[in-house]
Amino acid sequence: MAKDSVIILSGGMDSVTLLHYKKDNIALAVSFDYGSNHNAREIECACYQCNLLGIEHLVIPLEFMGKFFKSSLLEGADSIPEGNYDDENMKSTVVPFRNGVMLSVACGLAESRGLKHVIMANHGGDHSIYPDCRPEFVRAMSDAMKFGTYDGITLEGAFTNITKGDIAAIGKRLGVDYSHTYSCYKGREKHCGKCGTCVERREAMALAGIDDPTIYEEE
Repeated sequence: MAKDSVIILSGGMDSVTLLHYKKDNIALAVSFDYGSNHNAREIECACYQCNLLGIEHLVIPLEFMGKFFKSSLLEGADSIPEGNYDDENMKSTVVPFRNGVMLSVACGLAESRGLKHVIMANHGGDHSIYPDCRPEFVRAMSDAMKFGTYDGITLEGAFTNITKGDIAAIGKRLGVDYSHTYSCYKGREKHCGKCGTCVERREAMALAGIDDPTIYEEE
């Protein structure tokens, strides 16, 4: 298989699973330091996974997002809501057009490197909460990238129409070590176990029949 793709790699469950799933196609992984509460811990996991697979990894700073964009994800651990992963509870964590910004940079990297595709790990559970994870956005962004580059770069959202539980099942089959992933939006040393992403992480692993290796604060 040709190594012709750039992956947006946060270091969370979804993107790390996609990294392993598409490893034969991935020439470059890129993470973005944009000032979120959990950025540093996620990037550490992204570095670990790329080293494990022998995939080049770049970390690109996007400080302006942390300074000028409004989101509880950028405002410290105490701003993060706890409870279920649903519309009302998680809407404050939306970073406006975050994926649009990051995908634009990744597209430029792809064309600069002579690569053909950018891949991202959005999934079905994100659709109602995050506008820049929806199928319509993926299609529109792919068109913008294709028509805005000489090489016709395209965007692939391999997990767009499946759930996080489905992703965990793929990771189980691939033998992904989820102890080297990070999900908690509070960004502390241990996962809080209470915010929407922690709840969703636990549920996905349970659905996939994975013995959750995550260390949570209340345990």
